[in-house]
Amino acid sequence: MAHGFRAGRLAAIDRFLAERYVATGRLPGTLLLVARGGEVALCSVNGHADLAQGRRLEADTIFRIYSMTKPITSVALMMLFEEGAFALDDPVARHIPEWRDLRVFAGGTAKTGWITTPPARPMQVIDLLRHTSGLTYGFQLRSNVDAAYRQKGIGEIEKSGTLAGMIEALASIPLEFSPGEAWNYSVATDVCGWLVEKLSGLPFATFLEQRILSPLGMADTGFFVKPGSGARLATCYQPKRGGGIEVQDQAETSSFLEPPGFVSGGGGLVGTAADYLAFVEALRTGAHDLLGRRTFAQMTANHLPGGVDLPAVSRSLFSEAAYAGVGFGLGFATTTDWVKTGLPGNDGDWFWGGAASTFFWCDPADELSVVFMTQLIPSSTWPVRRELRQLIYAALA
Repeated sequence: MAHGFRAGRLAAIDRFLAERYVATGRLPGTLLLVARGGEVALCSVNGHADLAQGRRLEADTIFRIYSMTKPITSVALMMLFEEGAFALDDPVARHIPEWRDLRVFAGGTAKTGWITTPPARPMQVIDLLRHTSGLTYGFQLRSNVDAAYRQKGIGEIEKSGTLAGMIEALASIPLEFSPGEAWNYSVATDVCGWLVEKLSGLPFATFLEQRILSPLGMADTGFFVKPGSGARLATCYQPKRGGGIEVQDQAETSSFLEPPGFVSGGGGLVGTAADYLAFVEALRTGAHDLLGRRTFAQMTANHLPGGVDLPAVSRSLFSEAAYAGVGFGLGFATTTDWVKTGLPGNDGDWFWGGAASTFFWCDPADELSVVFMTQLIPSSTWPVRRELRQLIYAALA
């Protein structure tokens, strides 16, 4: 028995990933880190970083983490909250004056003209952190508003333009709903990155490097792959019509090899599994003094209106947490009723994932931190996240 796990069951998790996902071609490769009490109990590495080249996936492979950027951005903004730079109920327009006249969709299109109504209340900073802002993502494919996002290129996975340009463009598109009335996965965390820049007086990427990445030793994490490390970037894949997978973003020609024009707090980071585990453990233990204990407890509490779970208020057709018993805090999902989720676990865990099927969770009650990396878009292709929760909790002694 190691770190409170049954050794045989940990080995079975490695075989599960190798046999069910890698050998069958469902995923190009997988990297799983399971830590208990700060000690790594399982490091499972299977498959390839690039299939055509036969390049093996390694423990230091660099991955696109997409929306796993969001918790890092949210922590950065809450560090400024602790310094008194803003209040959670501040109107967003106080910090983004271009947004003082935001309206709510009632009809029409970007082409024919919008029919709008005033919001019931102004958008607040807390709405950005918990995705109750009324903003959306273009890939939702649900409404005339997200169609306007697609027309303007807002919220693409590999983002073009600049963050400042997105802020300007959003001023001309109505909100999906009045802030605070519903939950909708959105570009809100990109806006949080903009607020970090405006409130700190530093470029967003510089703030992250100086205040989070460098102190935690996250040397391989950033908005592009550092010079000399390009050979460690994994190729990203997508399902192929008729079965199998095909290249979505080739490592050797990836835009992540160069500094981006759009610095995305919602999905722009690349990094290693070890780097992300360092971030999760720093939050779990309070090490490195990133945030005060009560501030982080505030972030991982359920902030959904009325204290309900996501299915009760979600307008989103896409979610990393689409099941009952899950609430949402300030940058993280959190389990509010683990029985309702249909999965083992504990109330009060916190987690999120990324578009390329990466994910993490932390369960403070069991001193458990888990980071899973692979590169397959979209994240809904396979139920590997739920399966790993089942297998890892079953391995606990």
